[in-house]
Amino acid sequence: MLMIQDVSFHTIGPSMKFILQSWQLFFIIIADGVNKQQQEVIEYLRTESQVLKEKLGKKRILLNDDQRRRLAV
Repeated sequence: MLMIQDVSFHTIGPSMKFILQSWQLFFIIIADGVNKQQQEVIEYLRTESQVLKEKLGKKRILLNDDQRRRLAV
């Protein structure tokens, strides 16, 4: 007589029992897309800043008080 034991409960640790629900998977996909878009914007702004600094050269940037406050935040 062949006996089959249900060993899946005993061999899978507590962290492996987690199963994603469909709505959780949906939010993970959306969050990943938003994250990629934000990273692209950050990279663009870094490149833009670098190009503008190169064009400015060693000239000093004259800022008014409002501009200094915005940059300080």
